[in-house]
Amino acid sequence: MNKKLENTIPTLISINNYFYRRGGAEVVFLEQNRLFQEKGWNVIPFSMKHEKNNQSEWQDYFIDEIEFGQHYSFFQKINSAIKVIYSREAQKKMSDLVDAVQPDIAHAHNVYHHISPSIFNALKSKGIPTVLTLHDLKIACPAYKMLTHDGVCERCHRGSLFNVVKHKCIKNSTMLSSVILLEAWVQRLMKSYSKGVDRFIVPSQFYLEKLVEWGWPREKFTYIPNFVDLSKLKPKGEPGDAFVFFGRLGAEKGVKTLVLAAKQANVNVKIVGTGPLEQELMQLINASDATNIELLGYQKGEALFDVIRQAKAVVLPSEWYENAPISIMEAYALERPVIGANMGGIPEMIKEGETGALFESANVDALAGVLMEFENMDKEALIQMGKAGRKWVEKDFTVERYLERVQRLYRELGVNC
Repeated sequence: MNKKLENTIPTLISINNYFYRRGGAEVVFLEQNRLFQEKGWNVIPFSMKHEKNNQSEWQDYFIDEIEFGQHYSFFQKINSAIKVIYSREAQKKMSDLVDAVQPDIAHAHNVYHHISPSIFNALKSKGIPTVLTLHDLKIACPAYKMLTHDGVCERCHRGSLFNVVKHKCIKNSTMLSSVILLEAWVQRLMKSYSKGVDRFIVPSQFYLEKLVEWGWPREKFTYIPNFVDLSKLKPKGEPGDAFVFFGRLGAEKGVKTLVLAAKQANVNVKIVGTGPLEQELMQLINASDATNIELLGYQKGEALFDVIRQAKAVVLPSEWYENAPISIMEAYALERPVIGANMGGIPEMIKEGETGALFESANVDALAGVLMEFENMDKEALIQMGKAGRKWVEKDFTVERYLERVQRLYRELGVNC
């Protein structure tokens, strides 16, 4: 029986490359699924098969796994490259899924390099309104980060897309970068995103303006900030004596700058996370005899929240165009101020002198100066900053506000909800 005849509650196809908690995009994707399910919606996931995936009754519709870095045969590599550019498997399975569940709307998150935007053609051909949340800058930058070996990069803006290969923007690999170059050419020729997506959700004003600057029409975007579940983030205790960074330990996160600034300012720092820079950071800390800096490794859940609760302030020393870091909202929810690099979407999430402070990205002296300022700050001032951050989250970044904004957009696209 047609599922739409069985019930009248709205049905959402929710799309993402991975169906487990892997990064920030997956957190938003999975939490959004949970929130809409709790509101009584039918939420149908569409993803890639993966050994770490959550279980789903719909996983037979998931596409076969594509994972960069795996030891594939030559022919498997060719087949994977074709799927990255345009996956007919994904298009067919999405078409079958739409026929099976008759959705009211489809909402995608990260789909490129795995699922591919071929699904948008399937959805468009069946008249399903489609939303894509932009967790990065892929629709402008083929390498999605606007970041390469020498830092922030906008060479492809009014320049040749061949820069992707020239600078080996994907995993420092000429072969992978060539695949992504071909992907960008094909998808621009087919207008996969511009015609296939009805509206883009942008979590930061910075990304919205950057994409408009790169030639995208403003009316295609809707600003909807990310959210945190305040019921899971309960503040307690007073600020501690250490500054905290938590996140992926990659060069773009500016953690080396933080280590050098902490050494210069002689302040205590705790670094939470794992990533490709981990060994280099350990060597840097040992070489500089920085006994005031601790690497705590991977933490999650209450263990991570306890580290944040015990912080003097949370530090985001990013050296690339961050979108809208949920880590800032989590710090605020736990009543801790945030010190952030003046880059990307970070500045719009920090009220200078009220919820935290900004410094010039990649500037060790500037960060050291702010760290010393906070080190010498009266504890009551730190507490008031933390409370101001919590109040801001309670006003603008709650689950309720997120649902309200997303459902308003769905209604604009003709969904009865």
